[in-house]
Formats: sequence, structure tokens, C-alpha cells
Amino acid sequence: MPMISLAEIESTTRTALERHGAAPWIAASVARAVRQAESVGNRICGLYYVESYCQQLRSGRVKGDVEPEVSRPRGGTVLVDAKYGFAQPAFERGLPEAEKAARECGIASLAICHAHTCTSLGYFTEQIAQAGLIGLGFTNAPPVVAPPGGKTRIIGTNPISFAAPDGQGGVAMLFDQSTTTVALGKITMAKAAGESIPEGWAMDAEGNPTTDPAKGVEGSLCSMGGYKGWGFGLMCELLAAGMTGSKVGLDMQPLKAPEGAPHGIGDYYLLIDPGTTGTFHDRFARVAGAVAADGGGRIPGQNRATTDPVDVPDAAWAQVLELAQN
Repeated sequence: MPMISLAEIESTTRTALERHGAAPWIAASVARAVRQAESVGNRICGLYYVESYCQQLRSGRVKGDVEPEVSRPRGGTVLVDAKYGFAQPAFERGLPEAEKAARECGIASLAICHAHTCTSLGYFTEQIAQAGLIGLGFTNAPPVVAPPGGKTRIIGTNPISFAAPDGQGGVAMLFDQSTTTVALGKITMAKAAGESIPEGWAMDAEGNPTTDPAKGVEGSLCSMGGYKGWGFGLMCELLAAGMTGSKVGLDMQPLKAPEGAPHGIGDYYLLIDPGTTGTFHDRFARVAGAVAADGGGRIPGQNRATTDPVDVPDAAWAQVLELAQN
């Protein structure tokens, strides 16, 4: 596999998106997210998605030239209409106003409606924490998850992300996880590679456990912890759709389908000022100290390292280069 610099990954991705219809500033916003994903080894949310982005720009499923509309209907409420464009530029436009609202009110919500898939939810909550605020994020997706004991797919993998600031412009804690045992991308990648999947990741169309990724894609992913994960998934669904005015997963087509109706996804964030009580960082330090003393554990996201350059599969890099040229 070739070793590619993050700068080249970002610039090539940006060129590919522009060639397929994205405005320069929008292409740059999305390319930064791809770069960040690749830098921490999150391949599912990095170059893996560039072909899909380009296909859907060409087909019009995602709007690459729209200007997100930011409003503040209430003191602690910021709403961004992505206008069926990418989530990254919509968040970029709305974050400054949401930060302002959180500092004024102690807590604020940032609701992004009618967006393309945000891909990596932690990419956004990390920015909230870097701004010195606590970030909690939710999003939804097309249905691939049936209720425990059922067969009908009702909700998506519906991730949740939490990020805490360290009080010095950095991030003290960050997690971004699906409410299923694994993200859908891991199963589709296993299918493409001709590999099996562990039992407990998915069920077939009849509701039986399966290790065949093809049957898992046709059936249902398993909620993490059964009913517990199912409950978290429903919470994400209701907040992401109900508090943004976006679609529920049941009304969405598959994320990577090249054509069809726009995703219309909702992303919902809570921004909390840790200075409200004046004790957040002290309490965090107390807990983090106990984790460190244990010796075998760590705070999620702690000491996360980035890599530059990164190894990229030959086929994936060849594909992105071709997209950047045509």
C-alpha cells in the first residue's frame, strides 16, 4: 500500500469533489473531514466515502453548491438548514452561533436539518470540545436495525458521540460509537473482502444470527447490548429527526445509493459550558486520575495519535486519483 501524506489526501479529495460539482469552499470543508478520518485510521469515514460523494454530487442526490441557512429561533437554539447539502459545511456555518448561544445560556442546541450523511459524528463533537465546551451529538440513518426479537428494520446504526474539553484548548475525552454492535461499514467492507463476520454483529432476514456479511446486509444489524442499545438508538432517532425537522430513517434510501432522493438526515448537538458550575474540570480530573491509577484502562480518546503519512490501499487511492481527474 502506498504511503500518502494527509495534505495530498485532502487536496486530491477536494479536487475530486470540485470536479463533480461541489463549490470550492464546500469541497474544502468535506475534504478536511476526510483528512481527519484518515489521520486516525477511521477508513470507513475517510476515502472510503469519496466515490459515493462524487456519484451523488453528479446525480444531484447531494447539493454541492448550496449555502446553509443559519437561524436562532430561541436564545439557546440554533438551527441550520443544510438544504440537502453536506453536513460538514452546515456545521461550519452554525458552530460559531451555537458557541455564542452556549456561553450566553450555559447550554445550547445546534440542530442541522436536511443534510447528507455526516459520516463521522466525533469529527463535530471534537470541534465543540476544542472550543472549550462539552459536546454531545446524535444523528440518524436509513433503517438497518430491527428491534430485539423482531425482523423489520426500523432505525439506522444511529451513532452517539461525546467530547469533553481539557480546559486548555484540547480534548480530554472523545467517543463516537454506533448504537449497534458495529457500524454498517465494517460489515459492507467484510462483504467486499469476502470475509466472514463474528456472530453477534448481524441477523439474517429471518432474524437468525449469521456470520455471512451478505446475509447481514440483507437482514438486520444487532443493537449493542440488546434492548439497551436499541433504547439508545431510538433516542438518537427521535432527537435527530424530531428536534431538527428532518426525516426519520424509515423514510430514507440507503446512504451510498448513487441516485434517489436526498438523504435529509438530521444531526443534533448539545453544547454545554463546563464553567456553569465551576467544578467540571476538577471532577473530570478526579475520575481520570482513578482510571490512570488502575493501569489497564484509559479515558476514551485519550492520547489519540494521528499518522502522517498514512497507508492507503492501492485500489482506493487509484480510485480517488481517477475521480480527481474526471
